[in-house]
Amino acid sequence: MPRSSQVLVFSKPRLATIQEEVLPEPGEGEVLIQTICTLISMGTELTAYRGEFPANSAWSSWVRYPFRPGYSSVGIVVARGDHVDSVNVGDRVFNRGSHATFVVRKAAELVKVPEDVSSEEAAFASISNVAMNGVRMATLALGEAVGVVGSGMVGLMATQYARRSGAFPLIALDISEERLRRARSFGATGAVNSSEADALTEIGRLTKGRLADVVFEVTGNPSVIPSLPKLIRRGGRLILLGSPRGSTTIDFHDEVHRLGLHVIGAHASNHPPVEIPFAPWTTSRNTELFLDLLQAHEIHVGDLITHRYPAAEAPEVFRRLSEDRTTSLGVILEWSADSHVESES
Repeated sequence: MPRSSQVLVFSKPRLATIQEEVLPEPGEGEVLIQTICTLISMGTELTAYRGEFPANSAWSSWVRYPFRPGYSSVGIVVARGDHVDSVNVGDRVFNRGSHATFVVRKAAELVKVPEDVSSEEAAFASISNVAMNGVRMATLALGEAVGVVGSGMVGLMATQYARRSGAFPLIALDISEERLRRARSFGATGAVNSSEADALTEIGRLTKGRLADVVFEVTGNPSVIPSLPKLIRRGGRLILLGSPRGSTTIDFHDEVHRLGLHVIGAHASNHPPVEIPFAPWTTSRNTELFLDLLQAHEIHVGDLITHRYPAAEAPEVFRRLSEDRTTSLGVILEWSADSHVESES
């Protein structure tokens, strides 16, 4: 029978509500999932909540109110449609569903969560995929000097993956001492508080005057980008990982063209759509790797969780985060406890 679901909706900019909707039965190739927890994307979802993006942009074509945010969810399969054999009722899965008590998703898009990986940690898979894809697109080599500008969730995940891909030295840049402390714990060999020190001077000192081979921009702030090319050596790479919210003014002749810089847009949509020998790292494949790395204790995301809230408080949570998110990183919404999930055949 159809299932009623509580859904978080941005009715208009800066107004979030919990609404009820009736979900259809899962169709062919689909499953019904009861959500355990979801992770708030501090950059993308707060941008959508505030409505602070240019008109006539990719942002405005995607965020149309009423808007259903969310793409980082873990839950239990409670019903299957026809021709589904990749997951069973009772399986715990990561999915890109919205913030809701129940979601219907295509079975082919789901990734099973290992028993010894927590639901909260698994919910970071979408954030991991953004960072992992960006690090892959940077094609890092052993011993390359790397700067990561912005130590939010994506920046800290990129720091972990860059270190494991050979970055050395690996330099975090942020204006928060607490976030820089976290960056050091996740593998950064140097940290620069760019509100207190000159970034170019410090990057030069930490790279023995060579400057960075690669710089990741992970703030999403378009006003930050013009300052970054000067941190990079001739022929180096600037990786735009933070989904800038608006236009940037830059002298491409002096800052890019003359220096032979490579500017790479590393949006999550740049994952290959299907796995092939020369482009194997699809979204699902990267999710599977992320969960395997968690299971093997090769990476860590538990320390990124700063807050947990019952899902019913989500509208107020977004209001507070919009006013001040400086003390928040991983914010988890709790929709149901694993032991209370209902299943049906």
